[in-house]
Amino acid sequence: MDHLMSGPGILGTRLRHLLDLLDADIAAVYADLGLEGFRPRFTVVVRALAACGPSSIRDLARAIGVTHSAASQTVAQMGRAGLVAVAPGEDARRRIVRLTPEAEALVPVLEAEWAATAAAAAELEAELSFPLSRLVDEVLDALARRPMRERITAAAPDLGAGTRPPGRGGRQGGKGNCS
Repeated sequence: MDHLMSGPGILGTRLRHLLDLLDADIAAVYADLGLEGFRPRFTVVVRALAACGPSSIRDLARAIGVTHSAASQTVAQMGRAGLVAVAPGEDARRRIVRLTPEAEALVPVLEAEWAATAAAAAELEAELSFPLSRLVDEVLDALARRPMRERITAAAPDLGAGTRPPGRGGRQGGKGNCS
C-alpha cells in the first residue's frame, strides 16, 4: 500500500496533508495564546491590513498572494469572527476591508507569533535536503508559466476524446493496486 502514498500522482493529497499538519500546529499555538478558533489563514490578512490600512478585497488578495475568491472567503470568515468590517468602496462593486478594534488589539501577539513561526520554519528547512520555501516559489513560478491543466492535457491529449468515467458506482472490478 505504500506505493499508493508516494510519488507525483498524489502530490496534491500530500501537500494538503502537509498544510493540515502545519495549520493544526499553528492553530494549537493560537489556542495556547488564548486565541481559540483563530485560524492560521487569518494572520496574513491581519498583518497586511495592519501594514497597509483598509484595502479592497482585490488589493488584499494581491498583497497576500491568493485568489480573489480565497481572500473573499477568508474575509467573510473573519467578519463572522468579528475581526474585520467590510464596507462598500467608492465603486459599489468594490468592498473595502478594515480591521476591527478587536483585531487591531491582536496585532502585537500575532507579530510575535509570526516571528516565532518564521524561526521554526527556518529550523525545519535546515533539516531538509532543499528549502521548502524555495521549492514552493519554484513550483508557483513553473505553474504560472504553464498551468497544471496544460501539463495534464499534453500528457494525455486523447483523455477527453470519447472517454467517459464509469457509472456512479465508481471503480469497476476488483481491488486494483490495493493488494
